[in-house]
Amino acid sequence: MAERIPQDPAVQWRESATLADFTAARSGTKRPCAVVAITKHGVDIAHRIRAYLPEVDVYYPEKFHRGDEDGVHVCLFTGSVVKQAPMLFAAYDGIVGIVSLGAMVRIIAPHLRDKKTDPAVVVIDDRAKHVISVLSGHLGGANRLTHVIARVLDAQPVITTASDVGETLAVDLLGREFGWQIENFDKVTAVSAAVVNEERIHLVQEAGERAWWPYTRPLPTYLHVFSDPKRAMETPFDAALVITPRLLTPVEEKGLLSNGVLYRPKVVVVGIGCNRGTAADEVDAAIAAALAQAQLSIHSVRNLATLDLKADEPGLIEVCRRHSWPLVTYTAAELNQVPLPHPSETVYKFVGAYGVCEPAARLSSQAEDWALEKVKNGNVTLSICIAEQGDVKRRFAP
Repeated sequence: MAERIPQDPAVQWRESATLADFTAARSGTKRPCAVVAITKHGVDIAHRIRAYLPEVDVYYPEKFHRGDEDGVHVCLFTGSVVKQAPMLFAAYDGIVGIVSLGAMVRIIAPHLRDKKTDPAVVVIDDRAKHVISVLSGHLGGANRLTHVIARVLDAQPVITTASDVGETLAVDLLGREFGWQIENFDKVTAVSAAVVNEERIHLVQEAGERAWWPYTRPLPTYLHVFSDPKRAMETPFDAALVITPRLLTPVEEKGLLSNGVLYRPKVVVVGIGCNRGTAADEVDAAIAAALAQAQLSIHSVRNLATLDLKADEPGLIEVCRRHSWPLVTYTAAELNQVPLPHPSETVYKFVGAYGVCEPAARLSSQAEDWALEKVKNGNVTLSICIAEQGDVKRRFAP
């Protein structure tokens, strides 16, 4: 096994460096990061990185074999590093090359596909003075990875993304740490340009976490925050950021999204009950119908909630798998703590609770009321609540 580098107490802070912040932004289906070196000095730098970040894999030419590679995720290759590029792109979320910036550009150019799927790419000079974010700085996490590697090497991180340099909103990252989902990604580039050029930006937030401003300094004067879409459209603006689980009206879509990005915060909780053996397709269709009735987006669903006796219901499990939704369950005693407008003696007779979908939605969301009270659709009963975020419960109360 490779030995850890002896540390001076003055630099022991490097021990706290971690890839967790980078990998959290990635798919989780690939290896976290590959560090690729092509020179003797680069090999030394690669081993320094791995001493602090043992989850990375290291690649370098066989001619630099040191004898300590076995069991430490070091892969030796022969021939040009260019031949390794297809494998690296397919296997890793992040690629750190200890090569020149120009060389890295030529290596990766034939393999670039899409900013939403390309790996994060970072380069380090041969003396580890600078760590440069090259590709997928925001969505791919290269900017985060750059800071992690720079911290390990005590090097200077080089970030050129305009929103980071200007300490303003990164449109493609807004709310990402909260799970917000962008619904119209085709508008991101134009709106990002408006933000970095300090044009008039209206941010309309009806729901979701409020701590989205990442800096200690105040909001810039060109960014105006509204809770009411109507008020936002009453004053001129150049671009909009809209955060809501609600389906917008045609007037709102035209007024706000002609040059606006729509974010779906994860605040919708669907309380659900169903007969034993109800097929997943029927459950899926019932959820879609209830959301349409409540005028809420499926992209804002945070989780399903139900009675614990339904924790193993195949139809519910399959629907949650399809949408990557958690299934939250409660005991009958817990459900009975929620006051219901129409308690059911029949339901109580079978499961010991006076209701399932309505109290489950309330308990999971901690909302004070329902966005949609109990509705029945075939073998499925549903209720919808909005998780409390500031004044959301008042806006969505029936």
